[in-house]
Amino acid sequence: MSGLSWWPENQSILSRIEAIVNESLPPADRILASLGQAAFVWDIATDRMIWSEHVAAVFPDIPPERLATAAEFSNLIEPQRAVRSDALVPSPAAQSGEGAPYRIEYGVRANTSAQVQWIEETGCWFAGPDGRPLRAQGIVRINNERHARDEQLVKLSQNDPLTGELNRTHLIASLAEIIEEAVRFRTNCAFMLIGIDHLARINDAFGFDVADAVISEVAGRIRTRLRGCDVLGRFSGNKFGLVLKNCTVDDMSVAAERFLAAIRDEVVPTRSGPVSITASIGGVAVPRYARSADEAINRAQETLEACKSRRAGSFALWRPNVEREAQRRVNIRVTDEIVTALNERRITMAFEPVVGAKARDAAFYECLVRMEQDDGQVLLAPDIVPVAERLGLIRLVDHRVLELVVAELAASPATQLSLNISPDTTMDPDWWTSIETLMHAHPGVGERLIVEITETVAIQDVDDVRGFVTRLKNFGSRIAIDDFGAGYTSFRNLRKLGVDIVKIDGAFVQNIARIPDDRAFVQTLIDLARRLDIKTVAEWVQDEEAATMLRDWGCDYIQGRLIGLASSQRPWQQPATTVLPAAG
Repeated sequence: MSGLSWWPENQSILSRIEAIVNESLPPADRILASLGQAAFVWDIATDRMIWSEHVAAVFPDIPPERLATAAEFSNLIEPQRAVRSDALVPSPAAQSGEGAPYRIEYGVRANTSAQVQWIEETGCWFAGPDGRPLRAQGIVRINNERHARDEQLVKLSQNDPLTGELNRTHLIASLAEIIEEAVRFRTNCAFMLIGIDHLARINDAFGFDVADAVISEVAGRIRTRLRGCDVLGRFSGNKFGLVLKNCTVDDMSVAAERFLAAIRDEVVPTRSGPVSITASIGGVAVPRYARSADEAINRAQETLEACKSRRAGSFALWRPNVEREAQRRVNIRVTDEIVTALNERRITMAFEPVVGAKARDAAFYECLVRMEQDDGQVLLAPDIVPVAERLGLIRLVDHRVLELVVAELAASPATQLSLNISPDTTMDPDWWTSIETLMHAHPGVGERLIVEITETVAIQDVDDVRGFVTRLKNFGSRIAIDDFGAGYTSFRNLRKLGVDIVKIDGAFVQNIARIPDDRAFVQTLIDLARRLDIKTVAEWVQDEEAATMLRDWGCDYIQGRLIGLASSQRPWQQPATTVLPAAG
């Protein structure tokens, strides 16, 4: 266009174009209003605020006089009225003439019944000669969508996405805050864990989507039975945590029954049909019996698990128990002793002979774990194994015993040993890694190893145990079922597993000479095992009369007090000794 201005005849054309452009462009304040924005100048000395012309489009429900001064405008601001003046933080830029920038967010409510409008204010403030704020100018804009989005993100970070209740982190934070408040003001409250019974069965029968519907429905039913001051959150997959303020022990029982009835009295409708459910509750009075969130959670969980195992669908209240606390102190001590003994190589073995029922010659030796204590005393397997299993240390013990057994076999090529393993070890990939490494390092050892599995393990999951047995047999090892008869495993399962040896539970063997039922039971087991070509070992053989009966019935091996109890000595390294002759 600048080129056109050189020609006089084009001046009129240029003027008309500029007029059209100017008419089509709205004023700056109109542009701001169309964007939900308004400009202002705040004379801090007089507190006067001057707004752009179309400010009413941004604040349609606010009278002009409420926008005339910063003090009047501040009365409309939530949650902190002083947010604007607090933003004017001393800064060298404020005195430089360039102005100190600031950005704040706040809510504005025209009256008590109106909705909050969320505002983002961006501006600069300038200082006077004394360094104090003199003037501020900037732009405000409506920011409701962003604030709603931020609130949604906060809600997602605090709440469980399935139920909408507090997630575990914020539930525990609320519990800790309420306990602290109860301690300070000496009030009573309670913490409950509500666990949906048998949710895994619903998963298996109908699918996870139905189980999720059940969880959501249970949360809703609990929510409708709460008071306004109570706090509900999802603690884990099938558990809800509940904090009840101003709740006595008697109140807990009443409230628990109210929750249980709400869950069990009506079926839950799902897309796969109605589902009937129950729940169990474990509760603890706080701060009376728990003065921290961790303590409250641990005791509620402990009580809930005991409640489920004793009678699902009921409520149990945590109470002090002297014996339980004493046992825990013992557990802590024994745990430390076991770990220390493992580190110091004080886990050892004793060897109990298993002999032929006829010739009484040694067939193999059962390896039994021992733990040497600092004072020289020795703990036996019954003292170690149950505690190690309960405390989750048994896999470490089994690893050590495996190393010791393989070392004995490698050092004594003519010896056969049996090794007991716990239920958890059958599924422990680390144990498999260890045994494979050891077997490859010591060829031929596997053929002289017998692995004993308790009958309880064989019953639990035949298919998994079958895979375990097959892998061991690939090394040439034999498999024995220990304590057979205690769980009444079917012989069909024995055949399916490919078991080589059955060890008859000593509780039946020790009284066969006196109790006809035990005698008939043991004789039947021996007969059935022989028909399946499975060797039998009778445990706890106490006397010659029992040994003779077992031999006559066709039992292959015996062990027990009559033959010799476990000893740390290695019989295969001792000079030949006379073995008790078979009677008759």
